[in-house]
Amino acid sequence: MDPIRNIRRWASQDRLSQLLCEESETMISSLCLTLLMLASPAVDTTSRPDIVMILVDDMGWADPGFMPDGSQVTPNLDALAEQGMVFTQATSNGPNCAPSRACMMTGQWSPRHGIFTVGNAKRGKAENRRMEPPQNRTVLALQEETMAEQLGKAGYRTGHFGKWHLGKDPLEQGFEFNVGGNKAGHPKSYFSPYRNANLKDGPEGESLTDRLTDEAIEFLQAEDDRPVFLHMSYYTVHTPLQATDEEIAALLKQHPDWDKRQATYTAMVQRLDRNIGRLLEHVDEHDVVVFCSDNGGQPRIGNMAMLRGSKGMLYEGGIRVPLVISGQGVESGRTDLPVTLLDVAPTIYEWAGIPDDEQSLDGDSLVPVLEGSDHSLESRSLFWHFPAYLEAAGKSGPWRTTPAGAIREGRWKLIEFFEDGRLELYDLEADPGETRNLAKQEPEIRERLHRLLVEWRESVKAPMPVALTRAAP
Repeated sequence: MDPIRNIRRWASQDRLSQLLCEESETMISSLCLTLLMLASPAVDTTSRPDIVMILVDDMGWADPGFMPDGSQVTPNLDALAEQGMVFTQATSNGPNCAPSRACMMTGQWSPRHGIFTVGNAKRGKAENRRMEPPQNRTVLALQEETMAEQLGKAGYRTGHFGKWHLGKDPLEQGFEFNVGGNKAGHPKSYFSPYRNANLKDGPEGESLTDRLTDEAIEFLQAEDDRPVFLHMSYYTVHTPLQATDEEIAALLKQHPDWDKRQATYTAMVQRLDRNIGRLLEHVDEHDVVVFCSDNGGQPRIGNMAMLRGSKGMLYEGGIRVPLVISGQGVESGRTDLPVTLLDVAPTIYEWAGIPDDEQSLDGDSLVPVLEGSDHSLESRSLFWHFPAYLEAAGKSGPWRTTPAGAIREGRWKLIEFFEDGRLELYDLEADPGETRNLAKQEPEIRERLHRLLVEWRESVKAPMPVALTRAAP
């Protein structure tokens, strides 16, 4: 990139600058540069870190080896966790993929962007619904500003690799490069041919996870002076569960008591871990790396340990996720501070030098926490709004969840179910599995948290489902 040529192009738009530029090459390089600096804040792209955000799909809270009760062998993720800070009580801002990703990418609560669930909010059989859910957006509106747009304006080179799920193409929302991202929530196949319009097929049988990593490494190695924002959004370990016959056979031989599904899922996690290791070989130790899952694990597949529920629920098993952040100045260790994925955007923006007045965010920067200097976030309230229906899997009843909302403040968590107004109160410090509803035993805490939840819904204009006066057709 030639800065003098760019200055000429900018200066030619201004008649006075054009006349001055005709005087001498010296004036071009000095006066026009001065004018440019006065016109906009200087962007220093040399001192800011590259940012690598690794987002995986549907990984259970206790799947990675570094997590409490971690059940999978993940040496590369474990090494990342040793270098960075592990948040053992991190949560997503939605219990399934699209709302969680929209919240993370915008840094805003779901009522602000309108994505509450995946697809139709009226999922399941109509005769079982007692409420009419509000309209659900299925794609992120183009006017919503994403992390990629903010970082791009700040001088970052932005690339997306893998699952997008927020529209037809992430190129429409700030990314300069897109490999494999579209509206789909899962791949048609984890092996080529992929049948993905935004990803050319590789040799037959090529691994999608391997291929996305190859493409991301090429992006990191490109000659460009700008800092990098890499959104490494693996499709795995979302269904369909697929691995090679050789991988499955080897794991079944090691674990004769396993079934094929367990072996397949483990093979997918192991391939993911190997590829994260390959990717991190191309990341400097002072650069920022964020690793997390988008929501809780799939029922009967992911490991949520003692947590209640799974993907699609506002119980901890549906929203608690593994989260690691590493980079220069980050104190290694663990914290049980309650945080959400809304906090990722403001954290990244602080490291990128983006001023607060250019942001409209609902999360808080975790940089002071990561540097060991602040714990003031312990008392803040965290909120969830899920005014939709999700049908149950298998024969476990008609619903995985009905319309609900939740608030967490410190150790206390309140869930409100909108159909019947039921309130459930849990002490997550004493009862992380949410087995004892204390709503009757702690009426003052129950009422205070419910009041805060209602006030929050009003403040963000959260749309509510409406009770049906007759049976749904």
